[in-house]
Amino acid sequence: MSDPIRAVRGMNDILPDEAERWETLEELLRDWLRSYGYRNVRTPILEHTALFRRAIGEATDIVEREMYSFTDELNKESLTLRPEATASVARAAAEHSLLYGGAQRLYYIGPMYRHERPQKERYRQFHQVGAEALGFPGPDIDAELLLMCARLWDDLNLSGIRLQLNCLGSTAERAAYRRSLVVYLQSVEEDLDEDSKRRLHTNPLRVLDSKNPAMQPLIAGAPRLLDALGEESLKHFEGVQAILKDAGRQYEINPRLVRGLDYYNLTVFEWVTGRLGAQGTVCAGGRYDGLLEQVGGKPAPACGWAMGIERLLALVSDSGEHPCPDVYLVNQGERAARSAFRVAEALREAGFSVTQHCGGGSFKSQMKKADASGAPVAVIVGDEEAQAGEASIKALREERGQFRVPQERLADAISDLLFGTGEKE
Repeated sequence: MSDPIRAVRGMNDILPDEAERWETLEELLRDWLRSYGYRNVRTPILEHTALFRRAIGEATDIVEREMYSFTDELNKESLTLRPEATASVARAAAEHSLLYGGAQRLYYIGPMYRHERPQKERYRQFHQVGAEALGFPGPDIDAELLLMCARLWDDLNLSGIRLQLNCLGSTAERAAYRRSLVVYLQSVEEDLDEDSKRRLHTNPLRVLDSKNPAMQPLIAGAPRLLDALGEESLKHFEGVQAILKDAGRQYEINPRLVRGLDYYNLTVFEWVTGRLGAQGTVCAGGRYDGLLEQVGGKPAPACGWAMGIERLLALVSDSGEHPCPDVYLVNQGERAARSAFRVAEALREAGFSVTQHCGGGSFKSQMKKADASGAPVAVIVGDEEAQAGEASIKALREERGQFRVPQERLADAISDLLFGTGEKE
């Protein structure tokens, strides 16, 4: 017997019971995004490695050690499974000149890949939903993206999710701040942990994001980026806050929030919770005004966020309920088996979801499966019914007996039984 082949570590199968929860959530997410005017965009999961090196930054954790990159032996090109989708959306917008038709509100849903240590709700293949607003310069779109998330938490009845905000300023302001931060960190270098010492020489702003408790007093003593911002950056940040206040949405300023990708500027934010352990970020994003030009497009402002679907599902309580068919179709006999396919298709054409029994079995065993399916109605086609062009209907969730109707009246009869009307609602 051969050794079993299992899924790659950190890349999980989503089996039917769980997949139904995913489908329900994804349908809700799509409706919610469309209600704000966002349209779907789908990019390849495989991109040129240069895209992420240029967009995310050479000295980021993602590019340095988390990307799944390989050389395409046929074309001798370095390719990467996408570790995030914002760079891909920006590349697509630039490549196809999407902004020539005006500003765009776009969203995506799909898998991402990062080679990091698998842990609860953090996998090597993970899934994100994201919104990207391209071509909008003002603080109003930043605030809209935040208020959208707040609406989703309300719709999902989720509590305890807090909004943290910061402003990274312009590229020039951040560069000046970086120099002052390096001077400070070098003055306390002997007290830094090994990860922070490494980041000091590659990406010093990420030192501020350290979760090591021993580092917190040193981080608290570091200069504040907010104190280094100019008038325009502060005005933009205040504009975002004003809209949130008018909407009655609470937030907190986190001056150490920097995000881990180089393309961010001005507003950055995270929605965080204490219900997911150490990985408490549910949704994160910010403004990235230079990214489209960086990947080959014309300069354009942009802002967006991404949230992990696995983490969102972990926060949504499972009711234990799963979708059930409207009808379970039982058939007995050779003629009936052929007729059952026509009956099932006609019912689906009328708008019903139908599980058709396949694989044979006694009438009694089929009725047990009909009952276990959760369907409110069983439709029975035997050779006698098939010969007469009829079918029997049996209510499975209430005592209403069993009766036969012509097959052409079957859909109306089921609607009458379920809804008291001649058509499916």
